[in-house]
Amino acid sequence: MISGKARGVRLKQVDASITRPITDRVKEALFNIIGSDIINSSMLDMFAGTGSVGIEALSRGASYAMFLDVNSSAIEVINSNLSVTKLSNIGQVQQTDAFEYLDGSKSKKFEYIYIAPPQYNGMWISALEHIDNNLEWMSNDGWVIAQMDPSEFSEYDFKNLCMFDKRQYGNTVLAFYSTVDNENSRS
Repeated sequence: MISGKARGVRLKQVDASITRPITDRVKEALFNIIGSDIINSSMLDMFAGTGSVGIEALSRGASYAMFLDVNSSAIEVINSNLSVTKLSNIGQVQQTDAFEYLDGSKSKKFEYIYIAPPQYNGMWISALEHIDNNLEWMSNDGWVIAQMDPSEFSEYDFKNLCMFDKRQYGNTVLAFYSTVDNENSRS
């Protein structure tokens, strides 16, 4: 279920075996943390699945979202969900490997990068490492948010990113990262 401009629209789902679904409760908590900063921002929704996180951002006022997924079924569902929410004009969908995308041309900066890869493969750390080595993907005050199972979480030292918040909602952890410079300016 979506809030904001597309309030009440039920999104089409993808087979849960190929995605890491986010519950409505966790999604609501995430956007309560982000708050009104989502307005006029841009989001990169990596491993997008149904696209529900990026679509929620658009529905709440983000100006642009890029959705990445390697699975063709997920791409079809994201396009369908963008269409039914009438947000297709501000969302872009690419069927691609997220790591290849991050290694490619840095043509756009994002205020929010959301990482929710398949569970138990350590892919969330790999994605953070790619971003840590390619900060050109992030706006100056950008956040990277990683979703994982609590058993997957571990503290990790990056060169440029540092965790500034971590929240657990049942069997989901959201870990929030910003650049070291932005973390120092928060204190």
